[in-house]
Order: sequence, then C-alpha cells, then structure tokens
Amino acid sequence: MRLQDLQTPTLLIHLDRVRHNLAAMQRWLGSRMDRWRPHVKTCKVPEVQALLLQAGVRRFKCATTREADVLLQAATDARCGPIDVLLAMSTHGANLERATALAAAHRAHRLSVTTEEPHHAAALHTRRLGAFVDLDPGYHRTGIPLSERERIAAVVRAAGPGLRGLHCYEGHLHEGTMAERQTLAHAIYRDFTALARDLAVRCELVTSGTPTFPAALAFRDFAAFDHTVSPGTVVYWDARSAQLGIEGFRCAVEVQARVISRPTAERFTVDAGSKALDAAAGNPCAELACEWTGTAQTPSEEHLPLRCAAGAAPPLGTLVRLVPRHVCPTVNLADEAVLLDEGRIVAIAPIRARGHETVCDTSPREARVQQ
Repeated sequence: MRLQDLQTPTLLIHLDRVRHNLAAMQRWLGSRMDRWRPHVKTCKVPEVQALLLQAGVRRFKCATTREADVLLQAATDARCGPIDVLLAMSTHGANLERATALAAAHRAHRLSVTTEEPHHAAALHTRRLGAFVDLDPGYHRTGIPLSERERIAAVVRAAGPGLRGLHCYEGHLHEGTMAERQTLAHAIYRDFTALARDLAVRCELVTSGTPTFPAALAFRDFAAFDHTVSPGTVVYWDARSAQLGIEGFRCAVEVQARVISRPTAERFTVDAGSKALDAAAGNPCAELACEWTGTAQTPSEEHLPLRCAAGAAPPLGTLVRLVPRHVCPTVNLADEAVLLDEGRIVAIAPIRARGHETVCDTSPREARVQQ
C-alpha cells in the first residue's frame, strides 16, 4: 500500500517521530517518567498509548469516559501492571455512572475524577473513584479559585480517604516567551505549594500543559511534593507548539490532502477543510510541510484555500502535507489514522478514543451500535 493510493484527506501519524518526542520528554524529566501525567486527549490511538506504556508512563490524564475506557483497555492488553488515570472532569449524572462502571470493570487500575464541591467529593469514595480537588489559578474555566482557602479545605475534608490530589491547571499561560510564562507560572506555583502546606495533606499536585511544563519542572519547591506535569500535545507536537520556544520535539502528525482547484496561478485549494483540520485555534489552521509553499486561508468545511507568496501554485491532483496548528482536535476529527514508521505504512488504525459516549454501558462500542 502506498500513500498516494489512499483517499484524502488522510491523517498520518509518524511513530518514529512519536518515539523521538517521548525521548525528548524523558530528557526534560531527567528520566523521572513518574513526574509525567500526559493528557491522552491528544493521542487517542491505542497503538500510540502502547508506546507511552513502553516508555514507562503509568500516570495519565483524560477528558472523556471513552478516552478512559480505551486507555484502561490498552494498559490491560499491554500487561504492564496497574496504571493511574485522572478523568479531569467533574463528572455528574450518567457520566459519573459510566466512570463508576469503568472503575468497577478495571479494578487492577486506579481511576479518579476532579471535584470542587463537598457532597460530590464525599460520594466519590463510595464509588471506588479517587478525588482530585480542582483549583482555578486564573484560567476561569473550572475549579475553586486558589484564594478561597476555606472552600478548598471543605472539599478536601469531604473527600476523606478518597483524596488523591490537587489539580491546578494554568492553561491560560500560553502567550509570550518561555521566560515570561515562567515568571507568571512561578507566582501561581508559590501560591499552590503554600496552599498544599497549609492543608497538610499528602497527595499528588498536578499542573501544567505543554506551554508551561518546563516552568513547572524548573520550580524547586515542587521537589518537596509528589508533583506531576500533564502536557499531552508533546506526544505529537503541532505548529502552535513549535512557536513556544521549547526545544527537542518534532511534528508527528500530518494531514495529507490533494489539490482540487487552482483558481489562479498563485492560489490553490486542497480537500482538507474544517472537517479534517481544527479551525478553532485561528488562522492559519495548518502549515505546509512539503516542497510547495503557500499560506493557508480561512477554511470551509471541506476546502482549504492557500495563497502562494512566491512561485506558482501546484498542479491539480498534487498531494501535499499539512501540519495542523492544533493537533488534538484534528486527530479527533478523523475516523482512521495511517501509522507510519520511517515513512513506511505499518497500519491503518481506528481513532478509538474519538468523540463521546452516549449510553452508560460497559459493553464494547461496536456491540452497542449493533444493538
């Protein structure tokens, strides 16, 4: 099978580059793989999760019950021993029932969820779910503001023996230079570690996505705690991450597309629009990674126009490769990925952890569809 024989748009995952990125992350961690709790919302493919497990990663973070289900099954299949999964969502209703069912079905592993309310925190332990108290360091998305110490302490007390950690995600710090982000992040970490000392609890402290994980690893006071960072984009990297000033990583995901229109000598359009590339992160939604040059314009659903700064546009039918600006939603948009190793196709794999579950059921997704 050859890449040129596949229909487009095609999601490509370079396994050799993934291994390169895992080695880069290991260098950043000083071989302390136990300090990494990668967010698997990015990789979504069991074959890539297996590479994480082979690298010694045993703590993970995810956002959906489907991601948790696929990851727990991948660990079971790998026979790597127990893993620890944090479902970083304050689940309620049917979502909480599903998380409870997953914990019961995978008793060899540990599953926790985030919480920010005493009654919710107290109920988790009876469901065999761990509790990570969710804190807001200024992101204003979820969690209790760091300054509200009494409210945080009440949730910690309610969690009781089910308390597993404190979750403080500074996801709003993604602009500026690495030095500027580090200054802002360290101010948060000082407040966070002071809070942890005041609470006098022995638990894990979780921080940091891709833009700030180097700042967290450089913060010396974390050495007194069980501290983890949780970047997931580092597994695949993307065009936006390449602008962060963090060294050592390669873009491991590309979208192969084909030129389907050439309105002028300087403009061309490929068949990979917002249904193949995440468009929410802004323009350009992707960058060309081939011999052709051009700047991506605003995509529509199935079309991505590009404009050449110099030279002629590629002929109709030409295959091009695009590096997504934001890789995580891009992977979620595909049904299948072509797995490459040193440029050779080794498999076409389903994106098993894409999308969301609807029915609270422990049977395989395929069986539910047939029913």
